[in-house]
Amino acid sequence: MQTQRMQSQRVHTQRQRRGGRPWQPPREPRTAAARRTLRALREAAPRPTAKRALDLTLGSALLLLASPLLAGAALALAVRRRPGGVLTHSPRTGLHGRPFVLRSLRTRRLRLDVISRLHHVVRGDLSLVGPVPLAPGDVRSSTPGARDWRQELKPGLTGLAQVRHRSTMPWDEAALLDQYYAEHHGTRLDLAILLEAVRTPLYATTRALTRFGKADLSDTDHRLPGYRTAE
Repeated sequence: MQTQRMQSQRVHTQRQRRGGRPWQPPREPRTAAARRTLRALREAAPRPTAKRALDLTLGSALLLLASPLLAGAALALAVRRRPGGVLTHSPRTGLHGRPFVLRSLRTRRLRLDVISRLHHVVRGDLSLVGPVPLAPGDVRSSTPGARDWRQELKPGLTGLAQVRHRSTMPWDEAALLDQYYAEHHGTRLDLAILLEAVRTPLYATTRALTRFGKADLSDTDHRLPGYRTAE
């Protein structure tokens, strides 16, 4: 190393004597500099958590599958010219108290209003599973002990409170359920809630379809031949 420096200095001195350009250290190749810059950017960028990875992959897939149905529903609403337009716009409070506008289809048929919010999951405003999205100034966000965990979690497209609220469980307080989720949330719990959120409406739809078209049998349908009312 010292020998190379001495040779470089000797060449530099000779060039100065000859009136040539002053000596400069050799430049780093552009490819090496680009690789070093990309490596620094990767290290500085925040790595997605398992929850965000699930939201992005599953949310994008569900949005892609549901897009034809959502487009048809939006077209039907536009043709009917319902007052207020095709979408509803509701202000909500997101992660770290950041406000955003929740946009949904103006229909509850087939839960399309909830499905139409999948783009918020892909954007990062919502998570697939999380607490109920509250409006700014909602009293539930100012209760003792609730402010901290509500700001640390993204509100969810569905959640423990939304799933259990429709069941017959005696413990159906939405705030308590959301707080329980905040204390125990994880990938396994998220998958269980998503499974329950899909299973419940499918079960209700299946029961409705099986009952459709069946005539209600009266008492006379079960009477034996020759039975008389006077008897």
